[in-house]
Amino acid sequence: MTPTHTTTQIDQPPVAPRRQPEPSLRQKLLAPAVMFAVFWILAIVMWRATGAVFFLFNFGYIGTSVAAGMGLLAVLPRKKKHIGRRLTLFLVGGYMLGLLGLVGRENMQIEGFFLYLLAGFFAGATIHYAVAKVFGPLVFGRAWCGWACWTVMMLDLLPYSKSPGRLSHKWGWLRYAHFALSLGLVAALWFGFGYRVDIRNRLPDLYWLLVGNGLYYGVGIALAVTLRDNRAFCKYVCPITALLKLTSRFSLLKIRGKADACTDCGACAKQCPMDIRIPEYVKAGRRVLSTECILCETCINVCPARALSLSFGFDGGGRELLAQREERRHSGG
Repeated sequence: MTPTHTTTQIDQPPVAPRRQPEPSLRQKLLAPAVMFAVFWILAIVMWRATGAVFFLFNFGYIGTSVAAGMGLLAVLPRKKKHIGRRLTLFLVGGYMLGLLGLVGRENMQIEGFFLYLLAGFFAGATIHYAVAKVFGPLVFGRAWCGWACWTVMMLDLLPYSKSPGRLSHKWGWLRYAHFALSLGLVAALWFGFGYRVDIRNRLPDLYWLLVGNGLYYGVGIALAVTLRDNRAFCKYVCPITALLKLTSRFSLLKIRGKADACTDCGACAKQCPMDIRIPEYVKAGRRVLSTECILCETCINVCPARALSLSFGFDGGGRELLAQREERRHSGG
């Protein structure tokens, strides 16, 4: 009787993720150079079209500030990369709040935007909201929140940069209620009480700005301390996100990850200030589609495998994969 021989399949060892090479200096500075060029082209076009030198200064200054911060973030050591984004926050946020708001007496709050629209007043605030918060996010998503917001400019100085996770998703509806309240207040004043914007007397606009921004800072700091989360105001209360989340889902600029390089260490998700479960997008072969992403690049900076990067592409966002507090607690994050 002939013996039969059976063969057993030997399991192959898992393929180790490939660590991505360090980008060259030229590659690192490409994005800041593009940003610098885009803003200065816009500045020159607007200046030549209108004859107003304000546009040359405004967009040129913002573009230079953003490019400078991005450049520093690209070349500084990992532990100091946050200095680049902080620099841009103070340069742009300080300019918007200080020069345009306090000195120029423009109401840079969302109520000012509504009032200027109703009045047909083409003010700096109108341009700002159109570029940074309505149409601009179609290209660069919620980069305003990560790089230029004057409220975050102060909140990021608090010591709670590592988020403990989100409260229940129902708390996120507070920001939509805040948006509706702001819009309703403007509508009541305009249509019910005959309130009007007077370009010859900008003092009321200054009062709007001082009171509104003071409330934002007060609530933002109180929430950060109570919830131990610098970004609590952004997640639960800020009314601007109602605009930003709408258009940023179609953003061309998003975070992309390489699944074959990802080690699934979870560093990106643990350090993400907006509690996005980034590895799940990477493993699914998708870009980070969450409209909560503020493009702060924290995930890129902390990834030990260099598996994450900024990328341009066409895809619809809105798939929210977010970590809540209980989930973070159980996972040890």
